[in-house]
Amino acid sequence: MATGAGARNDVERIGAEADQSPWLDRAVRFGLVAYGVVYLLVGWVAAQLALGQGNGRPSTQGALANLAKEPLGHVLIWAVALGLFLLVLWRLVEAVAGHRDKDGGDRMRARLVSLGKGVIYGAIGVNAVKIALGGNASSSRSSKTLTARVLDLPAGQWIVGAVGLAILGYGARLVWRGWTDGFLEGLDGEGRSGEAGAAYTWLGRIGYVAKGIAFGIVGVLFGYAAIHHDPHKAGGLDQALRDLLHQPFGPVLLLVIALGIGCFGLFCFARARHLSR
Repeated sequence: MATGAGARNDVERIGAEADQSPWLDRAVRFGLVAYGVVYLLVGWVAAQLALGQGNGRPSTQGALANLAKEPLGHVLIWAVALGLFLLVLWRLVEAVAGHRDKDGGDRMRARLVSLGKGVIYGAIGVNAVKIALGGNASSSRSSKTLTARVLDLPAGQWIVGAVGLAILGYGARLVWRGWTDGFLEGLDGEGRSGEAGAAYTWLGRIGYVAKGIAFGIVGVLFGYAAIHHDPHKAGGLDQALRDLLHQPFGPVLLLVIALGIGCFGLFCFARARHLSR
């Protein structure tokens, strides 16, 4: 028991040292720029779709696939993948030894959130590597196939429904952070002050709310698939934004969401410059 406690203390100590390292700050800044590039591309593809000028997939996978077609696109995708994996490293350090300003259950919840974010960054990074290697990233089709398999399980509808609720909760949390300016904790004092700070604040507000709405639609699609046992209704960000396009005033709504997602990408750049961890 003592040996186990000692090992945990060693891990905590190493993690705390890594968390305070200036090299980790540099890694996070690079990663945030990469993450911002991804969402700027998603916003661009979605805007083109809203304007009837493109047929790409408005998702992180589709945006990366489009980037691969550009000159030096594969080089840029490798850079994006590296940045995303650096963000995974950051979140793993947080999950192991971060959030030391919190106590008990609050610390545990914060560390679990960091771990979840690391999984998201990792999934996008893996897709980037697949595209860079000339393969196909996961798409709405693969999501539907997996959903169909899960729905065939004894408790499949409950599982898919729970996934939908989790995604819907994630979207609601993003909207809440945008509405309450909770995202400002990621900016240092300089990034919150003056005219530049006001601009960053509005980018964050618009970006977080738009991203939250988009993921909220994804959650609703999963919920619909669970209730009606229809895997074809489940899908990722790609299908959510395409479904939005076919609603009343769909192109206008999609364009607004696309611009908002682009604002989220720009806010990532601002956070990279004025990082506060």
